[in-house]
Amino acid sequence: MQDEPMLGPEFNPPLTDEVSDQSAAECIHALVSEEPFAVLCTQGEGQPYGSVVAFAFDQGLSSFVFATPKATRKFRLLSHCDRVALVIDNRGKYPHDMMKVGAVTITGKAHQIEPGPQFEEWAGLLTARHPYLKSFIESPSTALFRVEAIRFLHVTRFQEVRQWIPASSG
Repeated sequence: MQDEPMLGPEFNPPLTDEVSDQSAAECIHALVSEEPFAVLCTQGEGQPYGSVVAFAFDQGLSSFVFATPKATRKFRLLSHCDRVALVIDNRGKYPHDMMKVGAVTITGKAHQIEPGPQFEEWAGLLTARHPYLKSFIESPSTALFRVEAIRFLHVTRFQEVRQWIPASSG
């Protein structure tokens, strides 16, 4: 599955250090493990939108999960266009040194998870990471979305970019 035809799988930004896909995956895993929130980027009506979400993820970084009320613009936009991005960064840790900030943009496709065994599994993962959201997640007015990760763009030292495509997406 490909999400960005203008970049395509051949996109390979210049690197200052030789790094393997494994080390990129490890750096990305460390960053998303440390940060509890992401900015969900959606689009609709000719406009981009950003929303802060609490998220969880599987160990392979192939899927991310978040919850949202059904009576929101976010839900409506996700219902009309499944292409999304999640932006996760650690800028709060380094307010005075931009060179230490790391960020990852995860592009992918979001799908609502209907009630059933998969819902229970993903809700459990999200609740384990964010226990204070338990009643919100269990509410009938809340929808649970799983983002199938397609591409990761990891930025460090303000301008060094690495792309990582998980094996399951390639």
